[in-house]
Amino acid sequence: MAVYALTGFSLVSLLSFGYMSWDWMKPSLVADVATDPMEKSLPPTFTRPPHIIFILTDDQGYHDIGYHGSDIQTPTLDRLAAEGVKLENYYIQPICTPSRSQLITGRYQIHTGLQHSIIRPRQPNCLPLDQVTLPQKLQEAGYSTHMVGKWHLGFYKKECLPTRRGFDTFLGSLTGNVDYYTYDNCDGPDVCGYDLHEGEDVAWDQSGKYSTFLYAQRVSKILASHSPKEPIFIYVAFQAVHTPLQSPKEYIYRYRSMGNVARRKYAAMVTCMDEAVKNITWALKKYGYYENSVMVFSTDNGGQTFSGGSNWPLRGRKGTYWEGGVRGIGFVHSPLIKRKRRTSWALVHITDWYPTLVSLARGNLSNVQGLDGYDVWPAISEGKESPRTEILHNIDPLYNHAKYGSLEDGFGIWNTAVQASIRVGEWKLLTGDPGYSDWIPPQTLTNFPGSWWNLERLTDGLRKSVWLFNITADPYERYDLSEQRPDVVRTLLMRLVHYNRTAIPVRYPAENPRAHPDFNGGAWGPWASEDDGEDWEGGRESLKSRNKKKKKCKICKLRSFFRKLNTRLMSNRI
Repeated sequence: MAVYALTGFSLVSLLSFGYMSWDWMKPSLVADVATDPMEKSLPPTFTRPPHIIFILTDDQGYHDIGYHGSDIQTPTLDRLAAEGVKLENYYIQPICTPSRSQLITGRYQIHTGLQHSIIRPRQPNCLPLDQVTLPQKLQEAGYSTHMVGKWHLGFYKKECLPTRRGFDTFLGSLTGNVDYYTYDNCDGPDVCGYDLHEGEDVAWDQSGKYSTFLYAQRVSKILASHSPKEPIFIYVAFQAVHTPLQSPKEYIYRYRSMGNVARRKYAAMVTCMDEAVKNITWALKKYGYYENSVMVFSTDNGGQTFSGGSNWPLRGRKGTYWEGGVRGIGFVHSPLIKRKRRTSWALVHITDWYPTLVSLARGNLSNVQGLDGYDVWPAISEGKESPRTEILHNIDPLYNHAKYGSLEDGFGIWNTAVQASIRVGEWKLLTGDPGYSDWIPPQTLTNFPGSWWNLERLTDGLRKSVWLFNITADPYERYDLSEQRPDVVRTLLMRLVHYNRTAIPVRYPAENPRAHPDFNGGAWGPWASEDDGEDWEGGRESLKSRNKKKKKCKICKLRSFFRKLNTRLMSNRI
C-alpha cells in the first residue's frame, strides 16, 4: 500500500478535527420560528394519518452538514435532526435515478430494470409503468400528493410524467441537471432545451427565479391552500446542490474566506438550501400542519468531490459503491416520534421509506408484492431493532467489467469482473470496479485542487476484483479482509447469486433523435405517443423539415445566453 500524506496534516489529526468533533446540539434559525406553545406538550398519539414531507437533496456529501463536523453552516438541518432522530446507518444509491426509483417503488433497481447508470434525456425510458408508486399508494389512503423539484425518472411519453405516476401537482424539472436560473439543460453539443414544468406544461414564466427559492415558495403555497385537516404528502426534491455551482451572491459572500472556489460556491448552495428548509418548516407551523407531521430528510447519493462536495472521512465519492457514494445523510423530525433527540444506528435503506410511509398513512400494502423495503418506523420512533439485516447495493452487468476479475476468483459461482456490492450484517462485499477509491478531505485548504485530492491513495487495488470490509468495525473501508476471510466472501457471493436470479433485464435503450428539444418548442418534454413502445424508431425526420412546426423563440435563447454570461461574470468577481 502506498500512502501519500498532505503536508502539515495527518489522517488522525484530520479525523479528530472533523468527524470526531460533531456538535449535535448546534443552535439554528429554526428556533426563531418555534413559537407554538403546543410544542412543549407531550407527543400526540396518532389520531389521524400524519402529514408527510419528504425532502431529498441532490449530491450533498456525507460531511456537508453541520452535525457531521462540516465547515458549512446548516443551522436548520442541525436543529431539526437534533430534535428528531439522526440515522447514522442509512444507505442510498451512488447516483440520481437509482435512488429516486427505489424511493418511489420500494424496490431494488435490479427489480425495475434500472440497474445501469441513469435515465438520460434522449432515452425512450422511464420508471416502469407497471410499478405502483409511493404517491399512488398514498392517494389510495386519501392523501393529497404534490411533487416539487427534480424528477429524473424519465419523461419520453406522458404516462411517465409525475402527474401520471401519483402526484396531483408538479413543479420542477424532468431531466437531471438544469441551470438554477434559466432552467436550460444541454445533453451534448447543440442539444439544449428548457426544463421547468408546471403540471404537464412548460413553465416559461418562471425563468429567472433561483430554483431553491422557487421550490420552497411553492411548498409554502401548497400548504397555505390546503386544509391541515386533510392528510397531505409533499415530495420536495431539491435540485441543490448538484452542478452547476450557482448561488445568490449574498450566500457566497459568507464563505469568502474559503480558498477553494468550488467549495465556496458549493457551501453557499448548501446554506441556501438549509434556509429553504427553514421556510418550509415555518410554513408547516404557520398553517397548522406541524403537530401532526413527519419530516424525512435524505440525500440522494454521495457528494461529488471535484465539484465542492465532501464525504470525509468516508472513502470514495458519488458514482462509487464505497461508503462515500452510498452512505447518506438522513434524519426524521416529527412531534409524533416517541423517542426523540437521539441517534439511531438501525440499518435503513432508501427502499424502506415506501412501506414505512404507506404504513404511517394507514395505507394498504397487502396488494403490493415484491417490495425490497421494510417498515422501519418502530426502529426510528421507538428505538427497536431494524427488521433489515442486509442491503443489495446493486448488480450492474453492463458496467465496464474489471480487467482482473474472473469466475475463478468468485469460487466458480460469481464472475468477480461484474460490478456489484452487498451488505450483510456487519460485512460488505464489493466486486468488479467499485469506482474511484480515495479518501478526500474537505476542499477548504487551498485554491489549487490538485493539492487536496491526494491525501491518501491506494495503489494495491489495481489488480483486485474482490474487497471485503467489516463496516461496523471499519466504516472508512481501510482494511480489506477478503484474503483473511474467504468464508465470508463466499457467503456474500452466494447472496449476490441469489439476488441475481431475481433480476429483470436491464432497461437502457439507445437515445432517440426525436427527443431533441427543437422538436418540442425548445423545451425538454414527452416526445413519443401513448402507443409507442420503448424501442420506437419513429420521428427521425431532419430538424430542417420540422422548422416550420417548432417554436424557435430566438429571443428566449438570446436572453438565456446573456443571463448565463452575467452569472459567470458575477461568479468570477466573487
